[in-house]
Amino acid sequence: MTSHAALTVPGQEQPAKIVLPVTGMNCASCVGRVEKALLRVEGVAAAAVNLAAERAEVTLARPVPRAALVEAVTEAGYEVPGRHLELAITGMNCASCAGRVERALLAVPGVEAAAVNVASDRATITAAPWVAEADLVGAVAAAGYAAAARGGRADDEAQQRRKDDEQRVLARDLTVAALLTLPVFALEMGGHLIPAVHDLVMTRIGMRESWLLQFALTAVILAWPGRRFYRIGLPALLRGAPDMNSLVAVGTLAAFAYSVIATFTPGLLPAGTVNVYFEAAAVIVTLILLGRYLEARAKGRTSAAITRLVGLQPKIARVRRNGRSVELPLDQLAAGDLVELRPGERVATDGVVVEGESFVDEAMISGEPAPVAKGPGAQVIGGTVNQTGSLTFRATAVGGATMLAQIIRMVEAAQGAKLPIQQLVDRVTLWFVPAVMGVAALTFLAWLLAGPEPALTFALVNAVAVLIIACPCAMGLATPTSIMVGTGQGAAMGVLFRNGTALQALRNTRVVALDKTGTLTMGRPVLTDLVTRGTFDHPVVLALVAAAEARSEHPIARALVAAAEAEGLDLPEATGVQSVSGQGLQAEVAGRRVHVGSDRFMAALGHDVAGFAAEAARLADEGKSPLYAAIDGDLAAIIVVADPVKPDTPAAIAALHDLGLKVAMVTGDNRRTAAAIARQLGIDEVAAEVLPAGKVEAIADLRRRHGALAFVGDGINDAPALAEADVGIAIGTGTDIAIEAADVVLMSGSLRGVPNAIALSQATIRNIRQNLFWAFAYNTALIPVAAGLLYPVFGILLSPVLAAAAMAMSSVFVLGNALRLTSFSPPQP
Repeated sequence: MTSHAALTVPGQEQPAKIVLPVTGMNCASCVGRVEKALLRVEGVAAAAVNLAAERAEVTLARPVPRAALVEAVTEAGYEVPGRHLELAITGMNCASCAGRVERALLAVPGVEAAAVNVASDRATITAAPWVAEADLVGAVAAAGYAAAARGGRADDEAQQRRKDDEQRVLARDLTVAALLTLPVFALEMGGHLIPAVHDLVMTRIGMRESWLLQFALTAVILAWPGRRFYRIGLPALLRGAPDMNSLVAVGTLAAFAYSVIATFTPGLLPAGTVNVYFEAAAVIVTLILLGRYLEARAKGRTSAAITRLVGLQPKIARVRRNGRSVELPLDQLAAGDLVELRPGERVATDGVVVEGESFVDEAMISGEPAPVAKGPGAQVIGGTVNQTGSLTFRATAVGGATMLAQIIRMVEAAQGAKLPIQQLVDRVTLWFVPAVMGVAALTFLAWLLAGPEPALTFALVNAVAVLIIACPCAMGLATPTSIMVGTGQGAAMGVLFRNGTALQALRNTRVVALDKTGTLTMGRPVLTDLVTRGTFDHPVVLALVAAAEARSEHPIARALVAAAEAEGLDLPEATGVQSVSGQGLQAEVAGRRVHVGSDRFMAALGHDVAGFAAEAARLADEGKSPLYAAIDGDLAAIIVVADPVKPDTPAAIAALHDLGLKVAMVTGDNRRTAAAIARQLGIDEVAAEVLPAGKVEAIADLRRRHGALAFVGDGINDAPALAEADVGIAIGTGTDIAIEAADVVLMSGSLRGVPNAIALSQATIRNIRQNLFWAFAYNTALIPVAAGLLYPVFGILLSPVLAAAAMAMSSVFVLGNALRLTSFSPPQP
């Protein structure tokens, strides 16, 4: 068995991937445009853009310069923010060395700033997004030093600062827009709705003066808080690739321009059409800014899982250097360092205990609430919490190689994934905004040519309402926000989805196939039964038998010794130990003759085991094979060492049945043992005595008969089966190869994670479907209403102001619904 820490298999060929942060996206059509732009770059095999995470993951078929990808995104009208990189520098001895390295880095095109610290041997670089780490490393090498990329968190922290800044700017702009919109709304709509306000405006202010005041306030709103829509939306429109900003820009500018003409040159308008819509433009900008602000806050919460995981690592570690303890930043830790850990502190990095004893809370990794005892030789995991005692451990993995770092990468990869269900959304939203522009134009023409008087006014109002209400924000957020929250909840439960596709596929599972050894069972033999006969005492028999077996490396012998030590028994020295091939052994222990072996061995010694017939029958029903012990010529006990079922396996199997799933066992063990365990646990089907290739065939047969299949295993021999299954689920305490072949990793050795993962998958996909239904139904239903389809029959029109409010609330609804997943309650807590 291996540690949790190794979650990757070195040397495996994988398609090259580049992850770019992308800003300026506001809706699903933006996502489609960025993906389309990236896919046009020669050498790009696939591109997946996540609106909620503001990130593009690009899979390369062959090497492609990062600059080419950045240029493609920029030409599409979006931004790739600058990078913050860190390099570890070796070979520096003084400040002049640091100066030379700095100058070499600053000479690289695109590097904006470089700071080199000779004490920490570290360079911090701020660079344009297209600057590659290889260019920086090469520049340092040319200056006579060596450099390597560091697994730091600078990029993550920079992105979080960017999001915080964006939220602050949105809050400021929203406040300004709301304060300026209030008097505009009161002057215009108050005059329409409340006769007393109309009289006040006409007698104290005057209609023209009221319009001039509204013009001034609205112009400030559009030019300051609302300028983001025009700065992004109008260039996108001119490029022939309109986005949601284009819809808002065209709609508000149309309302504003019409109102300006009505205010300053009313003679240009037909009689009866001289009206102003300053309040519509102002309120639309304010409401959409409100929606953006609420989105930014909610999107921050969707990535809380990553923030929480990153926050688990302490900033400082206490390290023994040159015979004394010194406190060092975590990024200065090196593999092999001795790290001291006091009660209540978080473990700084992965390592092996060399001194001390304590209990460590590993719930953040395994989801298991019970603290784990640690002593010399035990492994500790970075981010877990030490509880009672002091420990000293030797660091075995640091930086990006730690288990926590790999978990973060797994969660990020799953959160950035694009599910098959998202492909429909992408196809629709790519043409959605241009189609809406066309619908708005047709609406304008239809009302202008066939509408009642004043036709121009009706045409303008309804066309603007169509533009505003059709924003596909909700469509773009429907899937990624649910994925981010769902996979984050999984990480908190110790269930890691290694890819997003597994999150959807697991929901469709109809049968769960399980390996036996190490999955259903503990994976190691333990003493399960020791029944004595006559005057023999349990402790005496166990001590004598364990002493006789003490020098053997056989798993059964080790299990007997472990059981004696667990009971605190002293083991006397055994002499004259002799093995009887295939039957048992004999020894002299503390002056007593001890024989341990099979029923055939006992019969050869002249012992009748019929007295244990009832016990032997019971054990046979459980699939166990008993041993016998004879002491001083008398039959003393029946002993069983077996691989016991894990304590929580029965509850996990019951939970799978409660979810309506078939449960099968696929094992290489003998049929009798497999059948006994299946009866004990209520497993529906058994495929026993199968080789690794046979497991693949058994899985294919189960899938053919029952439907989509998930396979759960932990060993090297399970890797082909894990890869063959629709969803492979690896026990995280198993081998690295099994984990690498799986789609889902259970960080604890508990099978409770299987029904939890399936239930979470079902809840997440159900949440996504709710979001998509709302987003599509909302747009499908309200675009015709905004166009005035109900007016001829019911006299109903949707004002641009109400359209803006509905659009903003649609996105907020989708985000709020996704955040409901944070209250997901697993079937096996």
